[in-house]
Amino acid sequence: MDDSPDTIGPDFTPRRTFADRGRSVLRALSTKQGLIGDYDYGFLFKPNLPFMKKARRAAPFFGLNDRMPLLLALLLGFQHALSMLAGVITPPIIIAGQGGANLGSADAQYLVSTSLIVCGILSSIQITRFHIYRSPYYIGTGLISVVGTSFAIIPVATGAFTQMYATGFCPTDSSGLKLPCPQGYGAILGTACCCALLEIALSFTKPSILKKIFPPLVTGPTVMLIGISLIESGFQGWAGGSGSPGCIDRPDSGPFRVCPSEGAPHALPWGSAEYIGLGFSVFITIIICERFGSPIMKSCAVVLGLLVGCIIAGATGYFSSAGIDAAPAVSFIWVKTFPLSVYGPIVLPLLAVYIVLMMEAIGDITATCDVSKLSVEGKLFDSRIQGGVLADGFNGLLAGLCTITPMSTFAQNNGVIALTRCANRKAGYAACFFLVVMGIFSKFAAALVAIPASVLGGMTTFLFSAVAVSGVRIISTVPFTRRNRFILTAALALGFGATLVPNWFSFVFTYAGDNRAKQGFFNAIVLVMETGFAVTAFMAIILNLILPEEIEDEAVAFTANDADAPDDQEEWARIRRGKEGGEKV
Repeated sequence: MDDSPDTIGPDFTPRRTFADRGRSVLRALSTKQGLIGDYDYGFLFKPNLPFMKKARRAAPFFGLNDRMPLLLALLLGFQHALSMLAGVITPPIIIAGQGGANLGSADAQYLVSTSLIVCGILSSIQITRFHIYRSPYYIGTGLISVVGTSFAIIPVATGAFTQMYATGFCPTDSSGLKLPCPQGYGAILGTACCCALLEIALSFTKPSILKKIFPPLVTGPTVMLIGISLIESGFQGWAGGSGSPGCIDRPDSGPFRVCPSEGAPHALPWGSAEYIGLGFSVFITIIICERFGSPIMKSCAVVLGLLVGCIIAGATGYFSSAGIDAAPAVSFIWVKTFPLSVYGPIVLPLLAVYIVLMMEAIGDITATCDVSKLSVEGKLFDSRIQGGVLADGFNGLLAGLCTITPMSTFAQNNGVIALTRCANRKAGYAACFFLVVMGIFSKFAAALVAIPASVLGGMTTFLFSAVAVSGVRIISTVPFTRRNRFILTAALALGFGATLVPNWFSFVFTYAGDNRAKQGFFNAIVLVMETGFAVTAFMAIILNLILPEEIEDEAVAFTANDADAPDDQEEWARIRRGKEGGEKV
């Protein structure tokens, strides 16, 4: 297991000169071995059809610092970028849409472009691994630990915008229709930047202490509740659109009588069979790719499903090219800006988000080390955890300053590493390059924003369900002792309740005075209590710290057959004695 050059102590290896680096680049660009090598490229594209003979030999494994052909690095980097694409573009589209800030299509296009660019830049920080001068600390993991826009911010942001419109922080017209709220989006960004300091501070704590305070017993149900709460918006989009008031309410008159609104191409009422069919075309394509697809198709199944849905939608007249035609050719960070501020009511929910992101990062980095055939214990591994968590918090701060909501370490790329047997950083840098290029050409972002809600809903429903399943997987690592079952029951009782009945705490406080600080404090409590994963996280943390450990006899499987075993043995002994007595007579 060669982890070099990321050593903990002083590095005594001879440094490469610029001439050495130049010769290395020249060999990579001018020789067959450097350009294409002898890799079996057909392995990546060979489908898994029933009548085709399966290969008996595995593809070669490319370790962290192994030499690999340039073409293969670009190809696998593009595969990593495609596997990230759906997850990167989904949060800005949802937060900028009717369920969030109600921003215009131009702002949504900018956010999608910027999300791609920022993800590419910040992923390179994780992959590079910088040493902090005169300290034992690092920023980054030195692995293919790519980052993307976090799904965990979506339920907090949508809940916050609902409250902002209700309290007048965001504007509405005389009929109650929600107007664009860039100041609300800026408040989300400013508050997220401040809360990112929590993860930065926690990164200097020993991983063993972090795992004790935030074990899988806490993070598992929290991640599961995040996915469950998001599935609602995905399913609403699948049926035509999300966000109320809007076409989801199926009004008899007005612009939202049809989805997405009157004047849109092929607009239909919410829940129409055509919309359900479009979303299902995406969903079934993902399943087909998983069953019959080649390795590269399996890792990009979600994007291929989105592509098939877009082709069907385009052929049947659901696309509008107006936004694509109006979009500029090129975009970059800070082309549009939003007024940063701090919105007090979402501080506690965002702190819970960053705790979840930190524990997700620890789990994802551990998995990346495992599939990269690196050690998952010892000082170097702990250093990678420290650097990864610090970079995760630092990236959250930088993302907010770059007008994008918090970032998180993506887990799906571990599947790409395992599938392609490539853990080389060159593939990671290639993925960063492709993400930045996709973001700079804003026509690409405009085409993504123009995707019909039902097509996007078919994809996001699958992605959000994958988040919930990740939480279930984390819970499955917890021994089911009586104490742990009690903590899960208490935490999930409140979490499920707040998710299923989101306004259950809206009428507890009846204060209607002019004290904005007091009103903001009450709003913060309401938002936490109505955000299912936040109340689950806080409840699980508190119970895990105050309930003492018990003898883990409950963790042993004990069935009804086990309970009856002594009686059964006694009965068989009596029967045997009876038979022996009969034989003697």
